Amino acid sequence: MTRRVLIVTHGGRAAAVAATGEAVRQLKAAGFEPMLHDDALTEDFGDHMDTARLREGVTESEFVMVLGGDGTILRAAELTRGTHVPLLGVNLGHVGFLAESEREDLGEAVQRLAAGDYTVEERACVEVDVRLPDDGEVLSGWALNEVTIEKGLGGRMLEVGVSVDGRKLSSFGCDGVVMATATGSTAHAFSGGGPVMWPDVDAVLFVPLSAHALFARPLVVGPHSEIGVRVLSSSAVPGVLTCDGRRRIDVPQGSDVLVRRAGEIRLARLTQAPFTDRLVSKFDLPVAGWRERAVRSTGSEQASGGGSG
Repeated sequence: MTRRVLIVTHGGRAAAVAATGEAVRQLKAAGFEPMLHDDALTEDFGDHMDTARLREGVTESEFVMVLGGDGTILRAAELTRGTHVPLLGVNLGHVGFLAESEREDLGEAVQRLAAGDYTVEERACVEVDVRLPDDGEVLSGWALNEVTIEKGLGGRMLEVGVSVDGRKLSSFGCDGVVMATATGSTAHAFSGGGPVMWPDVDAVLFVPLSAHALFARPLVVGPHSEIGVRVLSSSAVPGVLTCDGRRRIDVPQGSDVLVRRAGEIRLARLTQAPFTDRLVSKFDLPVAGWRERAVRSTGSEQASGGGSG
């Protein structure tokens, strides 16, 4: 039986192209048939390489290998959503929170995948419906990380009304709002002052951005709740809605946005390390108190003869 792998990479970066070449060689050596998502890359690796045709290429694959940062993984998630095919991220970016492997560990990752020595973790997504004013059509989208609504023009504030499960909660002026999954809690929502949620927390996070209101703190709602945001008719500026920083739509005054938990993306995992370790590693968090570090430093100086004489 042919074991196919779809490779999704950032074709515009030299480092990504080089990593793709190495991945192709190692996957073939391990008995896989690699396919490339990017047509432009086929010239780099020869006519014998098949270019996957979007969803068809995904559904024929055992897994999708993503070479790049979190942005490239989010792009690949657009292909795998609604399938049972897992993503395996190899980090070529900076933080790479969604990636499971680093560039230097590519060979080991391929061998683990070939042996079936990995687990699959499901990450929750959100769906969003947008009803524009004076328009009966409902526009729909989804996100793995977050849905954001931000002011669209100039320096004036966006005015929004917020509801939960159809009940009005508050209204305020702000730079925008973020509705994030647990996966996205370490992204835009975190930079806006929201809490970090562990990946197994099945909830939706709501974070106001620079809000001018007394009650404008982050909220966490359950998996069956629906967050509503109306861009008020009185707002001085329209809004811009973005899903995962990739797909966007203008939301003028009078628009209604509904966000709810729906669906999953599957991620291949090579280690059983807890999320705490990933958080410490990716954010380079100090795990020793400053007093402990000071004691260790003083002890090292004394041991080396510092201060004597």
